[in-house]
Amino acid sequence: MQIKTNRIESIDVLRGLVMVIMALDHVRDYTNTGYLFINPTNMDSTTPALFFTRWITHFCAPVFVFLAGTSAFLFGSKQPTKKNLSKFLFTRGLWLIFIELTVVNFAWTFDIGLGVHIFQVIWAIGICMMFLAALIYLHKTLLLVLGFIILIGHNLLDGITVQGNDPLSLLWYFTHQQGSVAFNNGESLLFIAYPFLPWLGIMVLGYCFGHFYQKGFDIKIRKKWLLYMGLGAIALFISIRFINIYGNLTPWSEQKDGAHTLISFLNTTKYPPSLLYTLMTLGPAMLFLYIIESVKNWFTNILVVIGRVPFFYYIIHLYVIHLFGLIGLTLLGENWKELVLTPQRFMSKYLATKGYDLWVTYLIWFITIVLLYPLCKMYMKYKANNKDKWWLSYL
Repeated sequence: MQIKTNRIESIDVLRGLVMVIMALDHVRDYTNTGYLFINPTNMDSTTPALFFTRWITHFCAPVFVFLAGTSAFLFGSKQPTKKNLSKFLFTRGLWLIFIELTVVNFAWTFDIGLGVHIFQVIWAIGICMMFLAALIYLHKTLLLVLGFIILIGHNLLDGITVQGNDPLSLLWYFTHQQGSVAFNNGESLLFIAYPFLPWLGIMVLGYCFGHFYQKGFDIKIRKKWLLYMGLGAIALFISIRFINIYGNLTPWSEQKDGAHTLISFLNTTKYPPSLLYTLMTLGPAMLFLYIIESVKNWFTNILVVIGRVPFFYYIIHLYVIHLFGLIGLTLLGENWKELVLTPQRFMSKYLATKGYDLWVTYLIWFITIVLLYPLCKMYMKYKANNKDKWWLSYL
């Protein structure tokens, strides 16, 4: 059955692509040697294969957050007033934060006590939507300027660092510095992986980007802008990174060989997303949208399905991958409970030397996508055939 929709397929294709790639990183977390407890971008220990397995997934979060802003603009263009959009953004933002701290946190840990409180991408999208609910009342030019100020200027705050669990320190962790704090004698662990400020700049720019996809916009002009923005962002990334003064928490340096020097050059900061990290990821995303504008084939059809139900896919894929992790750990002769990630297990890092080779990660990744696709397709059809159900817009 052909589903009629007014959605823009190129955006859904891009969103679907980054969702598929994202699963690779999460499968690596639950299968590859070291599990969640090693850093694949650590220059002292990484290999080219491991680094680029991680690097390709860097595109996922910024594109996802950016397109969340774009979707907000397109949703708002169908609303009678900005008040309707503002209410939706605020309430959906609250909902996403609730889901992050319950359903998503349980998917990551399988700890029924929810002793580990992780603030990741869903929290970041949620809190940014709540801010965007107010910011949409600004003039579009002022909003665009604000987005660029945050994107370009937030690295000026890199030198401000705090330690501790006092209210001001926690506020700064949530705003611009990744941090973790243990409470209740180690019985609870708070981990802020995604400080919101830089992500807000990305979402605001994504909202402004929606202008290019509003109804009636000239496709030729849009493609020209996509090409200019994509090439411009990549050129800026290379230029600023080469100068090696600003735009990232750590500079690059010459390494023992050309491959590791390239790794050092590309090893930009995600937590929080630096200016260079954002340019490095969103630039190619613009070029992808430029190329994919009129492309339609079996592969884009698959990506469209996943791209139309990203939240559903995100939740389900975490549970499937964690279950694969439990099975894999058992096959290694380990206690599967080591992947029931309580605060104590997080801090012990027992699994830091356990796991499978990288090829196993890629195999499980492929199996995961094959399993998820029909579920996504069924849910996509359900949403398309039940547009009268208001609650589906929150899922």
